[in-house]
Amino acid sequence: MRGSDGLVGRTALVTGSSRGLGLLIAGELAGRGCRVMLCGRDGAALDRARQQLADRPGEVAATVCDLARPDAPERLLGAVRERFGADVDLLVNNAGTIQVGPVETMTESDFRRAYEVMAMAPLRLTLAVLPGMRARGGGSIVNVTSIGGRIPSPHLLPYVAAKFAATGQSEGLAAELSRHGIAVTTVLPGLMRTGSHTAAEFSGQAGREYAWFATAASLPLVSMDAERAARRIVRAVELRRRELVLTPLARAGVLAHGVAPATTGRLLALAARLLPPPGTAPEHGVPGDLAAEQHGPGSIVHRLTALGRQAGRRNNEPQPRAS
Repeated sequence: MRGSDGLVGRTALVTGSSRGLGLLIAGELAGRGCRVMLCGRDGAALDRARQQLADRPGEVAATVCDLARPDAPERLLGAVRERFGADVDLLVNNAGTIQVGPVETMTESDFRRAYEVMAMAPLRLTLAVLPGMRARGGGSIVNVTSIGGRIPSPHLLPYVAAKFAATGQSEGLAAELSRHGIAVTTVLPGLMRTGSHTAAEFSGQAGREYAWFATAASLPLVSMDAERAARRIVRAVELRRRELVLTPLARAGVLAHGVAPATTGRLLALAARLLPPPGTAPEHGVPGDLAAEQHGPGSIVHRLTALGRQAGRRNNEPQPRAS
């Protein structure tokens, strides 16, 4: 078992780390003395993230990369070697995309994009780092999936489908790679107050979809403080845990779904009926920061999402003009 000293000097690559949970995980690792490579698609956001972590003990660098590109692993690992003179021995697959809305408003390309970012990209990166980890006799891989990878939450079908694939992939890797001394940790978060609801995409009645999703991701009894989540994830890395389910609601949901899947399915069907229908003129892929503008200051949604907006400002998330 590793203590916190086991992270000092390790070389980490954290995907989706320009904002949100990825940024917080990267900060925790750098605070424990890791050399951390940030990556994301937005160069300006990456610059802000790197500056935000500049005071941590570990060295932090950043590189722009689109994980959906097949050559992304080669580019990222090359950037890590060039900057740190070492191979990745701690990979955190965190990058994600969230599309919210009824299935009637989703397209095949929505599903393909979700699979590419949240299932295929982690697989490509994992296959790229494995030869070096096996040669060194160890390493750590963290796959941040979701409670949506165990329980099919309605109005999140592309996300859920990709996360189910990522969860199974991660659990299978854990079983196969343990003999090589490689620890694979599957993280299943529930709702967290990262502020990332403004980076989600909303389809159907975008304003109404934003209202329920952003509220659920902001309320303290429903969502988890993201800083605490990041600390627990890094602690799971130190302890080489196979699985970490975050939030009491998520743990209760996983237990209920495992014990009584038919009952859980009926409850999910009821929840789906309570969510907004597609509407007569469905919208598609409306960014969260724009959907938020339908709920200006003084609205109940604006008040209920106050904690989420505060988290978003801390975590480099897009900010609606009406925030």
